Amino acid sequence: MQRLGQRVFAVILVAIGGWLAVGGAKLASLGGSWYYLLAGLVTLVCAVLLWRRNRFAPWVYLALLAATVVWALAEVGPDFWQLLPRLGLPVTVSLVLLMLCWRGAMRAIPIVISLAILSVLGVAWYQGRAVTAPTAALTAAVPSRVTESPGTGWSAYGASDAGTRYSAASEITPDNAGRLELAWQYRSGDLPDPGAGMLPAFTFEATPIEVDDTLYFCTPRNIVIALDADTGRERWRHDPKVDTKGVYVLACRGVAYHEAHAPVSDCPRRILVATLDARMIALDAATGKRCQSFGQNGEISLRSGLGDVKPGYQYVTSPATIVGDAAVVGGFVIDNVETREPSGVVRAFDAITGRELWAWDAARPAEKGPLAPGETYPRGSPNAWTLFSADPALGLVYIPTGNATPDYYGAHRPEEYDRYSSSVLALDAATGRLRWSFQTVHHDLWDYDVGSQPVLVDLPIDGATVPALIQPTKQGEIYLLDRRDGRPLAAVEERPVPKGDVPDERYSPTQPFSVGMPSFAPPALRESDMWGGTQLDQLLCRIEFRKRRYEGQYTPPSLTPTIQFPGNFGALDWGSVAVDTARRIMIVNASYMPMLNRLVPRAEADAILASGGGARGFLFLTPQSGTPYAVQNGPFLSPIGFPCNAPPWGKLAAVDLDTRKILWEHPFGTTRDHAPFGIAVSGAFSIGGAAVTRGGVAFIGAAIDNYLRAFDVTTGRELWKGRLPAGGQASTMTYVSGRTGRQYVVIAAGGHQLLGTKLGDYIVAFALPEKP
Repeated sequence: MQRLGQRVFAVILVAIGGWLAVGGAKLASLGGSWYYLLAGLVTLVCAVLLWRRNRFAPWVYLALLAATVVWALAEVGPDFWQLLPRLGLPVTVSLVLLMLCWRGAMRAIPIVISLAILSVLGVAWYQGRAVTAPTAALTAAVPSRVTESPGTGWSAYGASDAGTRYSAASEITPDNAGRLELAWQYRSGDLPDPGAGMLPAFTFEATPIEVDDTLYFCTPRNIVIALDADTGRERWRHDPKVDTKGVYVLACRGVAYHEAHAPVSDCPRRILVATLDARMIALDAATGKRCQSFGQNGEISLRSGLGDVKPGYQYVTSPATIVGDAAVVGGFVIDNVETREPSGVVRAFDAITGRELWAWDAARPAEKGPLAPGETYPRGSPNAWTLFSADPALGLVYIPTGNATPDYYGAHRPEEYDRYSSSVLALDAATGRLRWSFQTVHHDLWDYDVGSQPVLVDLPIDGATVPALIQPTKQGEIYLLDRRDGRPLAAVEERPVPKGDVPDERYSPTQPFSVGMPSFAPPALRESDMWGGTQLDQLLCRIEFRKRRYEGQYTPPSLTPTIQFPGNFGALDWGSVAVDTARRIMIVNASYMPMLNRLVPRAEADAILASGGGARGFLFLTPQSGTPYAVQNGPFLSPIGFPCNAPPWGKLAAVDLDTRKILWEHPFGTTRDHAPFGIAVSGAFSIGGAAVTRGGVAFIGAAIDNYLRAFDVTTGRELWKGRLPAGGQASTMTYVSGRTGRQYVVIAAGGHQLLGTKLGDYIVAFALPEKP
């Protein structure tokens, strides 16, 4: 029996050794590590010796194991999660080999070896935890800075027009947050259709708003629901019966609230929702009935003036921003399909009547006035799909913009499209005229549209209080601007970036780096950063890394396969950042997932698409019609679906806005609900944002595990985590009940189908135990 076991295991070693030797030879030929080739050859030698029952077989492999430990430590140091795929397979092979070959007391040796290896990994794990702790000198340096006291409600998506995600609620503090418990839970009933595939992808990204002890939110299909803020009991719902034909992602991030300050015929308090079939609907906040004073039967079309719109090419996923009686709204335009997609026009409508007040497009500014009969807005212009902010005192609304279509080729783009894409704009809220603009990416070829809501704060600078704007970006840069004129308040440098080689394409020689603020851009990838579940798929990640062009951030798309890092999900996206305006501390959750890109010549792309072969593994081909190239891209994953870049893939950090230094940072979230066997790798991808309070607590879900967490704002210490019934890929909000004085923390738990998190239809509220 022992002989049979040795023979079977020898065959397994031939397979492992062959994989490592052949792949290792390929990697070495690309200029990569020689370890895998040498390890493969030694494994093959060991397989032959084992087949022949040679007593040196285990000793040969033990020598390889010792060399592997030395190599792994030299390459990545005592990093537990990086050591695991390097040592996991060799350790397992060693133990099996020794158990098969040695008898009697000699079998104790594998146990000793196991304990030794586990000790190395244990030390690495402990040190990995230790380096994430906040720096005591920094946390001690944070003074108490109480500068303002906004309300304890949450009347807009980002808590207020400023988008700070800050509440003056203070019942929950670092001292008692550990006592949080489930207060109530509500189910909307809006779930994926039975048997539905991946498209349209289901997401529940809504952040409820709270006004007068009522919560208002929208479901993925734009059903608007009002709940009692203390009990979660449904007060009313309105289903607009949206047409989702062609829609890529079912998403509704929130609704807007407007209160009339003069007599109106109906709905003095109303809820506005923009829909997946491009309507804006006004509902009575008290009853949910349509406001007949608004448009026709309480709705207006957001496709007027857009010309022909193919199904799914243009729709709205973010709520309007209310400035006075104006509801300002943009729209999502589908990525990478063609050059003549609908306009990305931004418009303001009268929140009472629905009448259009003004429109701004990159190629048709508001000064040109209303469209003439039969005229349409310019096609393919940069869109504004995410959340806006507003400063009513300055009369400005702040618009983050996307890219001119498509994303990865731009030789055809007009100058005015390039000037205003991937930017933040300040428009006059009354007229729509452009006051200023600041561009975060020049001639964007990476889909680095500005997805984060601008955050408006007042900061003490050089002895004066300055109205500032914080603009997070996908590439991880955070820009600090004067919101009156767009002038940088923290230094911005134009730095050289790699130049591309695509015929007729033009490239910006530099890009703006925010050197006066902490950057959340990841360090450049190296071959040693490649990861995987085992040595076997890690080797394939290394080969792919070496095969592709990669010159760090802003490596341009090419006919040669390239790596983009961060990918187009961004380091920071629509979750934006949260700012504790009392302490002037900014909370940032960042994610790190590289992306693979390749421009595909038109004839080749058309042939692939015609054959139905647009998907290859985790890579997808989109046409970019009207340009010479399609684009094939997707996340950088191993063949078995593990990330090819090493963890952590996400972190949470705090920035002192006075000193502009990081106070603390550590890996955020885990893979518990995503990885095989519930393995909880620290530092996971996240989508969504935090809420911060006067009580000194930051609340955040967002990560791909099903938890809502509470952190001490000043130290970063995790205070509490509550289990969610589904993925919490949404931004958290908090409020204080006007009836009971109780503080609630609320999140939508419905998951994100594209991230593979658990889907659901829950609104979940936590609070401290009720006082007797």
